[in-house]
Amino acid sequence: MTRLGLLPLALGALTACGSEEPPASDPTGIVVVTFNTGTTPGLGHDSSDDGYGAAEATLSDLHYGNGLAWRAVVDDTRNYLAQLAPDVIGFQEIFHSDDCAAVPDAARPGFVCESWQPGDPTVAQTILGQGYQVACHQGKADKCIGVKTSFGRLAGCEQDLCLDFLDGKPITGCGGGSRVGRGVIELAAGGTLTVVNLHGNSGLKLSDTECRVALFAAVFEDFDGQPAASGERNVVLGDLNTDPGRNHTFDASAVKWNEHVGPGKAFRMHTAVGPDVLPTYAGNFNIDHVASDAFSGTCVHPGATPGSTPVSPIVYFDHKPAVCRLR
Repeated sequence: MTRLGLLPLALGALTACGSEEPPASDPTGIVVVTFNTGTTPGLGHDSSDDGYGAAEATLSDLHYGNGLAWRAVVDDTRNYLAQLAPDVIGFQEIFHSDDCAAVPDAARPGFVCESWQPGDPTVAQTILGQGYQVACHQGKADKCIGVKTSFGRLAGCEQDLCLDFLDGKPITGCGGGSRVGRGVIELAAGGTLTVVNLHGNSGLKLSDTECRVALFAAVFEDFDGQPAASGERNVVLGDLNTDPGRNHTFDASAVKWNEHVGPGKAFRMHTAVGPDVLPTYAGNFNIDHVASDAFSGTCVHPGATPGSTPVSPIVYFDHKPAVCRLR
């Protein structure tokens, strides 16, 4: 869940940038998605006409960490992703099914825990289906990367699910586990693709901002002696919890991001940024982003982009995913 304050919009647009075209040997036509699958208590849940009302939202908050766990929405998401068939997807705030062991029986009806048994697929595996590998952050099973196995496989991950697997860097004072996860995909077509999934700390207090500055520095400056995004080709995606196109006049973490991503920089934005672009979070901000140093392409946000269809008709997600077609 994200808690961005509604602060004044900054002046000056930041637009999607370009660099040299990727070499012809690069993969073409890949679909890359970032999706914060969390929900917010009270988000459109005044009635329970669709089965998910205020009572269910309260249970989600108390027992499911507001991660994707309502079974009807899980089904809708699985159907949506089956049609989309993304090559790479980064998740934030996705419920980890093994946590069902601690959920009381009274809080299970309608949720994935109602029928859960030890050893069942995780929610991430369930919505992706067969033909995907899932690997998660160190100490953060609610943040994962999914890779279509016909596209490639995560180096070192020998199973369909690899928990606590992605290279990480916990940041002191910024919560447990690692909010950044790096995986190297060995591409079926040859070569590698490094994917960095991140979930910035939420809030606009100085401590929140400093945590995001440290997170973005790990991605672009020093992760383990070199940037996390320092592979042959790199895609950086996730919920930044800041808006680089609107917050750069008052948020040092937006400034840090823009030092490395934007016109004339090594990384280009594929998701739109700027004070006038269509907001995809809370009606005011754009915080879910995809950037790379080796691709061109643009993104849509299902349920926000005009003419697009939401992932689920149930009012549940507080973020709109970014679906990017890159070449």
